[in-house]
Amino acid sequence: MAPDLRQDFNMMEQKKRVSMILQSPAFCEELESMIQEQFKKGKNPTGLLALQQIADFMTTNVPNVYPAAPQGGMAALNMSLGMVTPVNDLRGSDSIAYDKGEKLLRCKLAAFYRLADLFGWSQLIYNHITTRVNSEQEHFLIVPFGLLYSEVTASSLVKINLQGDVVDRGSTNLGVNQAGFTLHSAIYAARPDVKCVVHIHTPAGAAVSAMKCGLLPISPEALSLGEVAYHDYHGILVDEEEKVLIQKNLGPKSKVLILRNHGLVSVGESVEEAFYYIHNLVVACEIQVRTLASAGGPDNLVLLDPEKYKAKSRSPGTRLLHGTDCRFELPLSRRACYAGKRAASLLCRFVAKAE
Repeated sequence: MAPDLRQDFNMMEQKKRVSMILQSPAFCEELESMIQEQFKKGKNPTGLLALQQIADFMTTNVPNVYPAAPQGGMAALNMSLGMVTPVNDLRGSDSIAYDKGEKLLRCKLAAFYRLADLFGWSQLIYNHITTRVNSEQEHFLIVPFGLLYSEVTASSLVKINLQGDVVDRGSTNLGVNQAGFTLHSAIYAARPDVKCVVHIHTPAGAAVSAMKCGLLPISPEALSLGEVAYHDYHGILVDEEEKVLIQKNLGPKSKVLILRNHGLVSVGESVEEAFYYIHNLVVACEIQVRTLASAGGPDNLVLLDPEKYKAKSRSPGTRLLHGTDCRFELPLSRRACYAGKRAASLLCRFVAKAE
């Protein structure tokens, strides 16, 4: 056998043996014990670096025997190519700069951006998902303008106050989109109960926003949204005076705001709740667009009565959202959301891995 061929053959055998070791139950148990031991010891940069190197090695070298089919977005393309940027990249000095609560919020928000991309809700570098860090200082986290949703990580998020001052630029040198800041800061200023704001554009959402009839009560998803608010289009949202109109139109209780001829907005008392509302809003819009296309017009639709399907009772420790079978246990945590759909549990899985 030629020397070059023998060298290639030996290398293939070495890779095969390494892959077998990495996939063996004994190695997994040993790695798990190392991780648990590291948790007990506390913050040890050397140990954390070693575990990170092992994880990176496994990600790049171990083939997936049963690869999942990508669903959509840039993240799906990256996953199919084996290129996945970790959501939680807070390590070393970056991790020390934030307390535990902000670390968790950063991981949740970054995971939300990844899920939005996988669901096909992203529009290049535009639109925003934000979360309030605390009520005392009125700071919230927002994506730096220029990153794709698939590129957002916990460390890259920018912390900004309601006046537009950057408190923490994160790991990039990018700025903040003015239109995104205007919309989100207006909602946070008027609604102390809101901890997360989502603004996206989807084709079905934009279509429904342009309909005079608005969102029709023709599906359980539409009923689950409660009272839907509307805001007329005034161009790109950079006018300070328009903030007052947004606050007035959203009102004190609505969880969903449809921007006419524009897009969709949802708010929540947690990241999980905002995800639940935007997911149901997107689905409700898709159902309406397809139904109208096949039914020939609103006159041929069976409209549901929202009052008839409201919750009749509430059990202790749970909050029933507008009569649906989606309950949020209190207090909300990484296992707090149950929406009856597998989609809502994805955020919890991302967050559980990030913690």
